[in-house]
This record gives sequence, structure tokens and C-alpha cells, in this order.
Amino acid sequence: MKIETSTPMANHCNNKQYDGLYPKILTPVIPLYLQATYWWAYIHPRGVRVFERQWLVNLILWGNYNRLCDAVLSDYGSQLEGNTLQIACAYGNLTPRLELNLGAQGSLDVIDILPIQLHNLAEKLQPDTRVKLHCMDSTDLKFQNQNFDHALLFFLLHEQPLDVRKKTLAEAVRVLRPGGMLTIVDYAKPRWFNPMRYIMSPILRLLEPFARDLWQSEVTAWLPENLNISLLRKQKYFGGLYQILTLKVD
Repeated sequence: MKIETSTPMANHCNNKQYDGLYPKILTPVIPLYLQATYWWAYIHPRGVRVFERQWLVNLILWGNYNRLCDAVLSDYGSQLEGNTLQIACAYGNLTPRLELNLGAQGSLDVIDILPIQLHNLAEKLQPDTRVKLHCMDSTDLKFQNQNFDHALLFFLLHEQPLDVRKKTLAEAVRVLRPGGMLTIVDYAKPRWFNPMRYIMSPILRLLEPFARDLWQSEVTAWLPENLNISLLRKQKYFGGLYQILTLKVD
């Protein structure tokens, strides 16, 4: 499978392990916050081998992984038509399920800044897949304006600092056509009576230092202010710990 790269930048992604799989051109710089905070989960090959287990990603989400994926697929309908962009790879079977749900006229592009994550995803897809993988920075998508009908952010925003998060959302909106839909799945502030509120707080503070931003603010507060974006649906799951937002770009 061909994995495309974005415009040339200083390369901090190359590894002899991937010689022959990735084009011999430069790939985006891995941000310092990602290297410092999430190297153990996404960058180190041993971490990728550990976390790429369906039961484990479901356990990390307290048994809600399949439920949240089901909700995304249900929102897209019986078949995924038009051009869809998944911004960042995800452990588990989310993307293979999107792949199987593609309609005859549907397409799916997936971007990630880490070649090791794209390599891992490629191994989960069908040999004759129609999914296209791109090594890109979510804050600098190398797609034309209004190129996609759907965009999906699945547990990405909570892993990004505020400035990066705002740029990612701005780029996601930029590449959507008028009438296009942006789906965001991520953490939210649990209801006061949910015991997970007190269990997850120290966990997030230790392992996900940017995640509590989603407890303090609404995702819509980080959207570009100069565009007409409508919130169609906001669904909460597991006592409010998780949320799915469906937004429309007018």
C-alpha cells in the first residue's frame, strides 16, 4: 500500500524498520508535545504492539469502544458515500469498519503524522483497500479547500495542547464542503454523580495532561469564529464521560 507524505519538512519519522514501505522523501516534524507526552503509546514500536489489541482499547474506554464506534457508523448511515477524512489513526477496528462500510461511490482518506501509526493501520486493512493513507500534520492538511463531505476526529483533540487543537479544528472545517459534516468523539466532563469523574481525574492528570480541557470547555468554543458551523447533535455516553458531536459546515 502506498502511503503518501505531505510537503517536505525536517524528517524525524524515518526508521530503518520502514525502509521500502515509505517513500524516500521527507515527512512532517513530530511535535515536541507528542514526543514528550505520548512516545510510549504511539511512537515506540513496543508501545504500538501493546496497544493494538481490541480488548485493550475497549478496556481503556471502560468497555465503550464498540459502542462509540457503532454510534459513528450509525450516524453515517447504512453506507458511507462521498469523500471521508479520518484525522489521525486509531487503535482498534474503527478504520477497518469504516472501510467495510464504504459505498460504491465512497472514499476514505486517513492522515497521521506518525509513519509507524500508518504502517500499523495498513496492516489492518484489506489487501485491495480503497483507503488512502497520508503522512500529514493535522494542523497543516495538504488538501484543497472543500475537498471532503465528512471528517472524523476520534479521540484526538484531548491529546493536543489548546493551540494545536484549535488549528486541527480549523483545518478539519476548511477541507469540508458546504453542507459537510464533522464528527468529533472524545472525552467530556462526567456528571457529578458519576464515580468515573473521581477515578478518571487523576488518571488524566497523569497520562493525558491536555484532556481535562474538555472537562472545562465546550469543543465548540475552539471552532473558527468566522464560519457558519451548526451543532446538529451532542450525545453523551457513560455518565457523560464521553461525547459525540455532529456539526455541519454551512
